[in-house]
Amino acid sequence: MTDEEWAFFEHFILAIRAPNGRKPTNQRLVLEGFLWIARTGSPWRDLPEEFGKWSSVYHQFRRWTLAGLWEGILDALNQSGAVPDALQMVDSTVIRAHQ
Repeated sequence: MTDEEWAFFEHFILAIRAPNGRKPTNQRLVLEGFLWIARTGSPWRDLPEEFGKWSSVYHQFRRWTLAGLWEGILDALNQSGAVPDALQMVDSTVIRAHQ
């Protein structure tokens, strides 16, 4: 992730406080771990160790989801106009084929 990309995500992520009040760990690395999972489609257990423990990355992703982080990021992207409308989609297609 480039510094410019991180600068966009940083204020969203740092605005969410941990439920126990602990200072955040390396949130950039956690985000990069999540993006690796999203890009590859791999199961969480296959997350490379360079991103930290897979379970820690998953639990942080879950906390961010419950806190509404992803909706806030998508809203900001829509309002910024940085991404053309044709590219703003999430594909959840499932193709089933007869064996």
